[in-house]
Amino acid sequence: MALKISTKGRYALRVMIDLAEHNSGEFIPLKEIAARQGISEKYLESIIVVFSKEGYVIGHRGKGGGYKLAKDASGYTVGDVLRLIEGSLAPIACLDSKTNTCPRAATCKTLPMWQKFFDMTNEYFDGITVADLANRGADGDDYMI
Repeated sequence: MALKISTKGRYALRVMIDLAEHNSGEFIPLKEIAARQGISEKYLESIIVVFSKEGYVIGHRGKGGGYKLAKDASGYTVGDVLRLIEGSLAPIACLDSKTNTCPRAATCKTLPMWQKFFDMTNEYFDGITVADLANRGADGDDYMI
């Protein structure tokens, strides 16, 4: 099984980056984010509702309404965003939960390899913040979404 980030996960990162790039302290209408990102407003609603429920963004209805980040963009890692939207980033099912319930775990020859891959993936994504991506373009930045 290959680690594959869904469209929803990629779009979620784009929303967070957009909110970071346009952070003026004001609420940003979802319609504006959708237009800038070329993503349907309806699809973005399914993402923003998760962010709102989990406290990643603050929403405001009515005139002057929209969304803004609940904290500074440096406080969100790519790992946080992807795990929230994708669920686990585990490459195999037996690593999906904190406790490995596979009856073969104690004797599995490949488990240590998969565990290391999982740990490296999480460590990598947890080392990149939304602010890093929003500020992309500085020398040495080579992240792609």
